[in-house]
Amino acid sequence: MQKLLISSLLSASLLMGCSIHKLEIQQGNVVTPEMMETLKIGMTARQVRFILGSPQLVDPFRKNRWDYIYRLRQEGEVIENSRLIVYFEGDTLSRIEKDSGHKQATP
Repeated sequence: MQKLLISSLLSASLLMGCSIHKLEIQQGNVVTPEMMETLKIGMTARQVRFILGSPQLVDPFRKNRWDYIYRLRQEGEVIENSRLIVYFEGDTLSRIEKDSGHKQATP
């Protein structure tokens, strides 16, 4: 009987602990301001990949466009979401589009 009670209390405390802790989940490519300062029009695709890493998305029908997407979730809510798109003409960086990485206020 005592073993059953201890086992039940232990199980309940483990379950309660699991429901309280929520993970912070980062997905995608983090692009820092320093990385953006280094990025220049006219760079080769290899140089861009060295600075930013491998892109999250490469469209097989538009290989001249690389998408770098980043999302941060805390306690199940998206608090940061950003997107950087780089375009190439041949092997040369020709254009950069950056979403401002807006943050959503948490209640």
